[in-house]
Amino acid sequence: MVASEAAPLAKTGGLADVVGALPSALHGCGDEVAVVIPRYESIDLAGARRVWDPLPIFLGPARYDAAIYLAPAEYPLYLVDCPALYERKGLYGEAGVDYPDNHIRFAVFARAAFAVARYLFPTEIFHCHDWQAGLVPAYLRTTFASDPTFLGVKTLFTIHNLGYQGLFPRAALAEAALDPSLYRPEGLEFFGRVSYIKGGISFADALNTVSPTYAREIQTPEYGFGLDGALRARADVLSGILNGVDYREWNPETDPYLPARYAAGNLAGKRICKEQLLAEFGLPASAAKAPLIGIVSRLTRQKGADLIAEVAGEIVTAGFCLVALGNGEPEYEDVFRRMSAEHPDQIAVHIGFDNALAHRVEAGADLFLMPSRYEPCGLNQIYSLRYGTVPVVRATGGLDDTIGEGTGFKFADYSGQALVAGLREAGLVFAGEAARWQAMMVRGMRKDFSWKRSAAAYSALYRQLLGTA
Repeated sequence: MVASEAAPLAKTGGLADVVGALPSALHGCGDEVAVVIPRYESIDLAGARRVWDPLPIFLGPARYDAAIYLAPAEYPLYLVDCPALYERKGLYGEAGVDYPDNHIRFAVFARAAFAVARYLFPTEIFHCHDWQAGLVPAYLRTTFASDPTFLGVKTLFTIHNLGYQGLFPRAALAEAALDPSLYRPEGLEFFGRVSYIKGGISFADALNTVSPTYAREIQTPEYGFGLDGALRARADVLSGILNGVDYREWNPETDPYLPARYAAGNLAGKRICKEQLLAEFGLPASAAKAPLIGIVSRLTRQKGADLIAEVAGEIVTAGFCLVALGNGEPEYEDVFRRMSAEHPDQIAVHIGFDNALAHRVEAGADLFLMPSRYEPCGLNQIYSLRYGTVPVVRATGGLDDTIGEGTGFKFADYSGQALVAGLREAGLVFAGEAARWQAMMVRGMRKDFSWKRSAAAYSALYRQLLGTA
């Protein structure tokens, strides 16, 4: 697997959770999996073993000196150490601005992945994740097309979020030592620019996304970000496999971050979690009587931050309290701070990322709100089910695939009024139908979205690629 993130070492979103958990689950299917990620500044090399040094990587006349470390993990986890490129405060940029040399950073990363596969972990399949690994299929079809080491090697490209495409000026093609013939609509060209995600879409042997509904949605103009035509052209090799979750980490019966633990058969601890969460966010104890909405999210338009801001007053008037944890676009960080300042007894916000607090929000909230404009899979709604926190979601992508009538509430339109209507419906059940509400909680807690099922689907796809299914 070639990816830019893997939990717990490097994480900005769901991609890291997938790459961190799927390899171990695949081992249970009889698959041997290794992962390659960059060694960012935030990754401590203590305990890692240097297995290749030096590793010079050439992009045309430019040379980049790297080394490969093997990190302690349940599976071989290789770190590409190139301080000139990766020893920075951010993974992809800082203060909302991408690093200007990201095209070089992830071209070098792709070439390093080939080096790992050549000498350290010979592979039958490169499983590439998102635009940061999109050059692997492109290089394999061009630069390494006649290399005997990689004859017969297949590629699977997983799209975790089509909204992030790795777009660069045309000059990036030469700077990444990519074959000039790739600059065409059927290659990497995208409206006069170079698109790294098209490296995967155009040249991988198989494509998949992280939910069946999202696989269908991205083939439409509404959700395709200009790539729907390219995806429709490859519809015969495009599928959707729903993400799983790691219940070793997300389980209210064993969660070390909670003030009290609980289970479907004994929900007493959830009340304690709610009271403690209100106190932690500085909301009054009297708020415990109101339905508490939890949000753990990137604060972006994709995640529906604009809708929440639009109807914050109506949410408060309807009697809800809200706690939010997240960071994202500065505009929406400011909006959420203002919401809290205007409604200090009902809305509280923590700007930033705090894993332990994320667990406590999942456990302490009554409802979990995800009004996404689009959502490839989403993991928090699945965590919420296990924690007895009833999701209120927009019916898109993986949210539509994972939340049913008996486990949560869905609304279709992307509008503030549809969001409020979904919350009001949930609030009526919470306030007036206690038995139905508890039944929804318990039903959700007993759902199984573990990686076992998802891993079996990936394993079958690998075998299909290799002709051994």
